[in-house]
Amino acid sequence: MFIIFGSDKVAVELAKWIGETSRVRLIGLAGELVGIPNVEIVTLPTEMELHEMPLPEIEPTAILVLDEIICDNNPGLELRKIWPNSPILSTIELEHSELISVQDLTISLLKERLKHIDRRQGAGDVIRRLKHEPKAKVLIVCHDNPDPDSLASAMAVKHICEQIGQTVTIAHGGLIEHQQNIGMVKLLDIDLRRIILSWEINDLLEESDIVICVDFNKSGANNILPKEFQPTIIIDHHFAENRPLGEIVLVRQEYAATSSLVATISMNSGFEITTEIATALAFGIRTDTLGFTRSFNEVDLTALSWLNKFVDWNLLRSFEIPPRSQDVLEIFKNALQDMYRVNNLLLVPINNMANRDALSQVADFLLPTEGISTVISFGTRRNKVILSARSSDESINLGQILEGEFEEGTAGGHAVMAGGQIPFEDLNSDNEKDAMDNIASKLKEIFGGE
Repeated sequence: MFIIFGSDKVAVELAKWIGETSRVRLIGLAGELVGIPNVEIVTLPTEMELHEMPLPEIEPTAILVLDEIICDNNPGLELRKIWPNSPILSTIELEHSELISVQDLTISLLKERLKHIDRRQGAGDVIRRLKHEPKAKVLIVCHDNPDPDSLASAMAVKHICEQIGQTVTIAHGGLIEHQQNIGMVKLLDIDLRRIILSWEINDLLEESDIVICVDFNKSGANNILPKEFQPTIIIDHHFAENRPLGEIVLVRQEYAATSSLVATISMNSGFEITTEIATALAFGIRTDTLGFTRSFNEVDLTALSWLNKFVDWNLLRSFEIPPRSQDVLEIFKNALQDMYRVNNLLLVPINNMANRDALSQVADFLLPTEGISTVISFGTRRNKVILSARSSDESINLGQILEGEFEEGTAGGHAVMAGGQIPFEDLNSDNEKDAMDNIASKLKEIFGGE
């Protein structure tokens, strides 16, 4: 959460911007402020001392003092007494604050500064929350069929929790089928619990003091959590149309991988990191950015640069290029036979899908095809059509398009990499053949330009 003291245009604009991704409380004079979406507004009849104001009980990510509405003799000192760990930025001279020159102040510059603070303080928020219950039972939940980014993030967060003294379980739904993922789990000896039945997750939630979501931000959407469940901590890098519900929400879309975000937490936490953890996180970053060939940012490079001194590159290569199974080779053969083109779209139906994760392998392999900008492979499993989509077209956002076209929680992802699990009934189908035909027609309508 951010706190802003002020009522002028700068305060309002900053509150609007922060409110798009984080909680923010704007405290100003009555008559100066009106309703602003996603912003908690506190109007004061006049200037007051801090102890008279309705202040949040939690430690803010940052405090901005943009107006002289705090009547204490030393506002900076009083703010520091209440919140010793929160940075204070001010346009007026206050002790214990960073002075912002009005002449140099621009919204864009201040936004960048707040982003930097948010990254550092967000990591601190997670660590402080974990330390609040040092003997807690912690449940870390991955999304269904977890990929290297999810597995590495869970493994690293578990390591932090165990150093605090907590007991940790990592759980997931679905299967681990991709050869890279299987190799990663075996070679790094990642202890995972696969959840199949609803009562299993309900029992786990009842016995857990802290629940942490990694690499997803919405309960019930491609994960084993009940839809209405609110986790303790969310750590993710995916697009979220609305602010996710959680006690501590660390969702940062500027990161190309959750592994980069978790590495940032580790970097700022002061806890040790092992060779195995660093290797897993580096692999998570590399897979989610396709070896830094798709959508990555400076923060990902910074994270990988820090990890590099700990990484065992021989170990990483051992699960980066695993042997390919006969099942996957058979799926590739059928995919090459059955794929068809619609303008710049390549549709790849995969019948008798023996290995779910082969979908993404096929899509990644076919994307560099001449004249093709988008590839979508799809097959059926358990009365759902499973999608894996890839695109090099910068004018579209795969994740947002799929999320908008299908029922909430069944599809989504990144701009260039997305997927989904669409129930047969959402496609007006009651069998595999109709579901495959209907999803193909739908995808042609959405992406084929017809």
